[in-house]
Amino acid sequence: MRKVVGDIIEADEAVELVGVASDGKEGVYLINALRPDVVVTDMVMPQYDGLYVVREVMEKFPTPVILLSSLDKGNQRIFEALEHGAFEFIDKPTELNSESIKSYPLLTLIKHAAEADIALLAGKHVSEKKHAVVLGAHTKIQHSIIVIGASTGGPSAVESIVMSLPINLNVPVVVAQHMPARFLETFAQRLKAQCLLPVKLASNGHSLTGGTIYIVPGDGNTRIERSAIDNTPVFAASQRTFDEFNNPSINCLMESVADVYGHKAMGLILTGMGKDGMRGLKKIRDAGGFTMAQDEDSCVVFGMPKAALEFGAVKKILSLKEIPASIIQNL
Repeated sequence: MRKVVGDIIEADEAVELVGVASDGKEGVYLINALRPDVVVTDMVMPQYDGLYVVREVMEKFPTPVILLSSLDKGNQRIFEALEHGAFEFIDKPTELNSESIKSYPLLTLIKHAAEADIALLAGKHVSEKKHAVVLGAHTKIQHSIIVIGASTGGPSAVESIVMSLPINLNVPVVVAQHMPARFLETFAQRLKAQCLLPVKLASNGHSLTGGTIYIVPGDGNTRIERSAIDNTPVFAASQRTFDEFNNPSINCLMESVADVYGHKAMGLILTGMGKDGMRGLKKIRDAGGFTMAQDEDSCVVFGMPKAALEFGAVKKILSLKEIPASIIQNL
């Protein structure tokens, strides 16, 4: 696997492979000696694993770390590594050939990681207590759904937002997070353990309940449509594919939200690479809904918010810390 990953890196003239290590302990030693711009590590290694690498590196000589993983979906260590400052994680490369290697995202991640604000990554691991925010009894609710799209750097950003939402929130919150499919269920379970609101993995055919956080699955694209039985909004699988990203596509989700909820939708684009979500968010804004994006200074990667902003999809751009208050103020 080290040979495969090394070959991928050395195939790009813009990236130099400066060292290779056989385990986490040797890796940390070489990182200290060579001070690379980016670290790529397997998550599972004998004795000193990827979580050890992330903890040691971020504490002693902060450097963006990309994790390669074949862990099963129930393993929480990936999210512990992200919490401690890892830049991103992707599945290990399998059955790579001259064609499939073109779509493998490692080189793109390395280039984005090299430009990331290390202070943001190093500052991720902050112990946060749950604060109970309560909406006033006479609060007038203008929106019927909150939809959030996120990619690289998104798990911690999503976590910080949903933990700050009112405990008596009476509208559903739907999150599309770019992540390998098998980990989205684990992500939902992690949020459920930390959030004061109920958290579920969205399920095909199920109706949306106010005050519940839904994570859409990654085994396909998800849309929201009106039930043929009682006209209530339900989750549905979509066979449509999108140019920007799929499984899950933020555009797919947000475009359907605009169709079903119109001006009663609130949309938010968070940190992430690429342009997914810009068209869906624009459709929400064009329908009269309220749209926001995370600002560059608080983004691990400003790609998706920047694309949405330049596309005219964003009504308000805010720092991550300002977003929960803005959601509450504009409900």
